[in-house]
Amino acid sequence: MKKSDQLSFFDVPAPAASSDPETMAQTLAQHPDFRVLRRLVPQTDYGPLSGQATQRVIVLDTETTGLDSKSEKVIELAMLSVLVDTTTGLPVGPVTVYESFEDPGRPIPPQITEITGIDDSMVQGQRINDAAVKALVQEADLVVAHNAGFDRPFVEARFPVFADKAWACSFQGIDWKKEGSGSAKLEFLASERGWFYDAHRAQVDCHALLQVLASPLTDGQTGLSRLLSGLGQTRYKLRATGAPFESKDKLKARGYRWDGEGRVWWCSLASDDLLDAECDWLREEVYGRRSARVQLEALDSRVQYSSRSGHVSERTV
Repeated sequence: MKKSDQLSFFDVPAPAASSDPETMAQTLAQHPDFRVLRRLVPQTDYGPLSGQATQRVIVLDTETTGLDSKSEKVIELAMLSVLVDTTTGLPVGPVTVYESFEDPGRPIPPQITEITGIDDSMVQGQRINDAAVKALVQEADLVVAHNAGFDRPFVEARFPVFADKAWACSFQGIDWKKEGSGSAKLEFLASERGWFYDAHRAQVDCHALLQVLASPLTDGQTGLSRLLSGLGQTRYKLRATGAPFESKDKLKARGYRWDGEGRVWWCSLASDDLLDAECDWLREEVYGRRSARVQLEALDSRVQYSSRSGHVSERTV
């Protein structure tokens, strides 16, 4: 072969690159040095019903003019209403979508517009349809929000129908750290499952949350199953009344929070068993085996995350 007939490395044509985004994404996903995120596509129908037992869940999100439900207003409400198969924990059937702006009657703070993209012109003259919200909520067995302690007081102040419903919080009601997640923030949970989306708008946040909760947890059940299983459970707010000052570091390390107004350390417990174990710990580690009385506030799913109080009692530890 003549030297001129020999092919160098640079003479060999490279394989034709595909211009199809999905093909490129699949190729990258097979490489250990790359991770592919796809834009989350809202799902409005989860397939046909086949006579299985179901419960209706509303996934809810709000955008507001600020953080204080007593002085600030809702400017956007979004809800997804869907049936959940009680055996599989998966959504089934069509998703009913409700979304609306509401004029707060005063200018939206610039920092809220920066976060949400919602400005005064978008809400001017708008009002959420009370009858439509009531009709949708009355059908639900459970209302879920990713920060129910924020959303519930806002919507209860505006729509009394929410006070009669069981609520769950997907942020606090699932131990995401135990599930292996690096963060409980919704955007992070979605990215771990391969999705990205434009956050801080109510409806897309709802779609993201529904799809995250329809995904399996480490025990194989879905997040929806986990939250529905807690419908009949009572949570407790345990206040370590009279705890010695020198125990504050132990309490803080244990996860207790300081209530400055009540001047007491408190924690939240999700079951009777956890409550019993926590009282044993307090007796041994905080009260030095001396008899002490702590305050309990029992919170069922109709009171949890609201601004209303549960049943208050005392217990000797």
